[in-house]
Amino acid sequence: MKVAVVGATGLVGTKMIQVLEERNFPVTEFIPVASEKSVGKDISFKGKKYKVVSLQTAISMKPAVALFSAGGGTSLEWAPKFAEAGITVIDNSSAWRMDPGRKLIVPEINAKELGKDDKIIANPNCSTIQMVIALNPLHLKYKVKRVVVSTYQSVTGTGVKAVTQLMNERNGTSGEMAYAYPIDLNVIPQIDVFTDNGYTKEEMKMVHETVKIMGDKNIRVTATAVRIPVMGGHSESVNVEFEHEFELEEVRKTLASAPGVILVDDIKKLHYPMPKDAHNKDEVFVGRLRRDETQPKTLQMWIVSDNLRKGAATNAIQIAEYLLGKNLI
Repeated sequence: MKVAVVGATGLVGTKMIQVLEERNFPVTEFIPVASEKSVGKDISFKGKKYKVVSLQTAISMKPAVALFSAGGGTSLEWAPKFAEAGITVIDNSSAWRMDPGRKLIVPEINAKELGKDDKIIANPNCSTIQMVIALNPLHLKYKVKRVVVSTYQSVTGTGVKAVTQLMNERNGTSGEMAYAYPIDLNVIPQIDVFTDNGYTKEEMKMVHETVKIMGDKNIRVTATAVRIPVMGGHSESVNVEFEHEFELEEVRKTLASAPGVILVDDIKKLHYPMPKDAHNKDEVFVGRLRRDETQPKTLQMWIVSDNLRKGAATNAIQIAEYLLGKNLI
């Protein structure tokens, strides 16, 4: 099982390598891939050093699967070339997510949609993944009508440059800025660029991806995405209106038994999910469950997950594990 990681030197690529090791994915040959300027650099995998190769070289090495985390432009140009060579691409960028001919996969929800002909598979946005992991089991039971979500997103979602900006500001040193404004001791209510309707691209990703993953065009989503000075993971305040009535205790039981979810919901003991607790973990943590007392059949919840793991690397590798288990690669 030859496995290529495209974007192996980036934050998500590095996390993909770590998760491949941790989950003992059966890699017989590891192929780290990056831009031309990184070719020849050493990357460690399971105690051995491997030289970074170019995208074209990686294709010639014929991996079974290529995990892409190198940006949308690279994916649009190179994913089809890998696919034409018979290589299954699992892409972490936004390039293919809303392509009607491509599957957008969260394994706990819709992996069964995958078949042998799916050579370019899209990994959803990190904020969307953690939200739908918590929403889907409730949707199956009560049918989601409308979701109002506000996100509190880690600087790691932007990349190394943003982490450096935060730490520079915290240490009182000047340096390159990833954001238009300081992020330490601040909150920036903008993630990605603004679109014509006044929402950002990040917010609209959550709207469209939720509908596609959960397979219900009637679900309405409105989002506000916010960057905060945190590095452990993303948090979300989610208000969800259902078609059917629910009991809070039944909601708790449903979430506690849902795949990929850990319920942390004991306000008497001050137990609720926080980014520092989700850091370096693969699960989605849910708590602060309560009724919205302003309207019927509406639940308020708090969702936290490590955006580099379940929000990116782990989800991609879980897709590969499913494909392998079903002999699809």
